[in-house]
Amino acid sequence: MYIELSDILSVKDKELDIQAYIEMQRFTSKSGDYEIVSKAPFNVHLKNTGKKRFKLDMETDVTLRMPCGRCLADVDYDLDIKVSREIDMNESGNDDEMEDLFYISNSELDVETFIYNEILVNLPMKVLCSENCKGICNRCGANLNLQLCNCDRTELDPRMSKIRDIFNNFKEV
Repeated sequence: MYIELSDILSVKDKELDIQAYIEMQRFTSKSGDYEIVSKAPFNVHLKNTGKKRFKLDMETDVTLRMPCGRCLADVDYDLDIKVSREIDMNESGNDDEMEDLFYISNSELDVETFIYNEILVNLPMKVLCSENCKGICNRCGANLNLQLCNCDRTELDPRMSKIRDIFNNFKEV
């Protein structure tokens, strides 16, 4: 969805309230590909502050289905996105300054690109299904939250691997 900004920029102190919607069904980035489970309409408020400047306020709620960082079970993660920005269209002559405003082109605000970047910025590093998630067994891959496995879980000190090899060689003789 695109919002035309020329009407806002033409009259000082003009305000515009819009409910915008995104068409994304999935959120795809380098960190992963996540299903968008629910998305509320975006409440967008634009206000001209004079001299080709405007204030952009936007808020919404988005729920992504992400894998747990320990057991890989699906977790619905809620993102509450609230943005308030002052945007200066006079910087359009300076390419370095406009690099940050790639979601605006030809006096149109690309809501989809803007929201994509806000989701990306608010994405957590790791999501857990619960605080006490046990994860998966590193030997057989069983989800330890659902079942116990009979794998040997003794952790050996890697610094002692050479001595362990020597003992193993003597056992063969």
